[in-house]
Amino acid sequence: MKIKPYGILCAITHACEVLEPRWTIPILSEMWGGSTKFNEIRRSVGSISPALLSKRLKELEGHGLIERIEDPATGQVDYIRTQRAIDLEPALDALAAWAQCNIEARTALADTDVSNLMWKMRNLIHTDELPKRQVVIQFRFSDPGLAYDTYWALIRPGAATEICTTIPGLDVDLYVETDRVSLSAILLSRTTISRELDEGRLFLSGDALLARTMDRWLYHRTKEDPSEIWQL
Repeated sequence: MKIKPYGILCAITHACEVLEPRWTIPILSEMWGGSTKFNEIRRSVGSISPALLSKRLKELEGHGLIERIEDPATGQVDYIRTQRAIDLEPALDALAAWAQCNIEARTALADTDVSNLMWKMRNLIHTDELPKRQVVIQFRFSDPGLAYDTYWALIRPGAATEICTTIPGLDVDLYVETDRVSLSAILLSRTTISRELDEGRLFLSGDALLARTMDRWLYHRTKEDPSEIWQL
């Protein structure tokens, strides 16, 4: 069913008609973060169905915000932002900065999808700040009712970081015990590692050097980086 327009002569209402449909802004945010393939976008966005993602991508293409590129040799499809979408970035940065200042952290982060969060963790570990060897970090979440409450980050020199739900036969270097709000708040600079440790919401055990330098190797936003580069 076609949505009835606002019927108001206002530039903002026309922007709303393009950006308001559920998942539209998170999809664009993931594309700003570098995702170009359907499955990358779906996995990063979280609990969106394939059918709805396909519909939203077609709508964004129709609005001239993204372009669908298909490789005729392989059939591989990439979705890339157009200049029209790139021009939106400062506006959404401002929206993210407003949310950062005006929405209470535990309220904003309480519904974070842990599986989605750990999938993004692949790109949130600064491997240059880790020892030049294989490193295994276990993340265990205390939140009730999770499909998986334990994940492992496998970092090997020269290879992309892997996030696993099983890690047979490998020794764990660092154990991280936390909950979804605590870890998300650290990543968004709503709190600090030292504060979460002091408040008993974060526990670290194992390799002392990895524990001591966690604020170096784990990504967190800074004042110079105001954008929401990923949706939690």
